[in-house]
Amino acid sequence: MKSKIIAAVGACLLMCALPCALAAESSTAQDDLKALVTKIKGKLQEGKNTEKDLEPELKEFDALMAQHKDEKTDDVAQILFMKAQLYLEVFDNTEKGTELVKQIKTDFPDTKLGKSADDVLDSIKKQQESKKVQKALVKGAVFPDFDEKDVAGKPLSVAKYKGKVVLIDFWATWCGPCVHELPNVIKAYEKNHSKGFEIIGISLDQDKDKLTNFTKDKNMAWEQYFDGKGWGNKLAVKYGVQSIPATYLLDGEGKIIGKDLRGDALADAVEKALPKN
Repeated sequence: MKSKIIAAVGACLLMCALPCALAAESSTAQDDLKALVTKIKGKLQEGKNTEKDLEPELKEFDALMAQHKDEKTDDVAQILFMKAQLYLEVFDNTEKGTELVKQIKTDFPDTKLGKSADDVLDSIKKQQESKKVQKALVKGAVFPDFDEKDVAGKPLSVAKYKGKVVLIDFWATWCGPCVHELPNVIKAYEKNHSKGFEIIGISLDQDKDKLTNFTKDKNMAWEQYFDGKGWGNKLAVKYGVQSIPATYLLDGEGKIIGKDLRGDALADAVEKALPKN
């Protein structure tokens, strides 16, 4: 799952953002941060990922900020931002992470990170909203319906398949894990479609021709929802999707009976849910 918090400032998660952050010309602040980050990476690789585990490193962040307190530069703002990322991405402490991003906005208003702070805060808010949606989408809950049109312009909804076992599949042609799992999805569909199994694909692609050519080439006969917005896909946003593939298996009443099923687990769940002759 790619974090939309980090995407807001043109980077990725903590560990993949570091090379970008440290690739520019070296400075004292950057050198100090690089050394600290190396320590943190080592601990994370050892599975030490709690606030208590990284307490010494958190104190080092504070010491670095005190050491460079008179430098209102991008390099020093990056120190504070890395600490914020640690709370947001590793500790899952949104309150503290948000507080640190707001501090960047206040203390470093003329830096790139300071000017991007509002975008980051907006992304944090949206991610929190997505988490709330996701928490409600549990087994036994009714999957909230939608009323859209598929890629061919035909009406598309869960209600359309009332009485059927339905797989809601959030995916994209550019998603490696999605493509890797696709043979299992196709196999389950071909084996069970005639028995009452349906799939609704929700594509996070941005190129309609690429999507339609791909589905045709792979013999993906089920309907696809596409709006060309990528991660901003209307239905992906509605259901709080933060990573793909993301799937929900629904029974004939639209209740969730399985989430993110793969391989044999998907096939077994589908066959178990289908009515017995």
